Amino acid sequence: MRILGIDYGDKNIGLSISDKLLFTAQPLGLYKTINKTEDKKYFLQLTSRYKVSKIVIGLPLRLDGSAGTRVEKTKKFASWLKKSLQLPIVMWDERLTTRQANFILSRQKIKDKKKKKLKDQVSANIILSSYLEHMHHQSDDQ
Repeated sequence: MRILGIDYGDKNIGLSISDKLLFTAQPLGLYKTINKTEDKKYFLQLTSRYKVSKIVIGLPLRLDGSAGTRVEKTKKFASWLKKSLQLPIVMWDERLTTRQANFILSRQKIKDKKKKKLKDQVSANIILSSYLEHMHHQSDDQ
């Protein structure tokens, strides 16, 4: 079973997937939302194809840890996704992941237009990698 990482945006959703052993995350792509029916169909197919057992969604808290309007939109999406897929959802602090993604991409020789498309995927990958690392530290502590 694998874990799906999501960097949620109103129109673009960055995706990342774990390996089967839950050690690493790989960028999976970018999904452009269409409508609730098509979006549900897409996520059902995706989670079935990769045998996803859990979904980690980045929670866009402000730097001070408070919630803004993006947090409410993301929680609403998470609730819809959980109901649609019947899979556990984990909300994971994503503060500074976009900045990290931009830094990583700025060091690559990629054109700006392509960087913009990759940013959400890289952010999803950072979110999922952080969660996987946390999982392994938790199991090490026990």
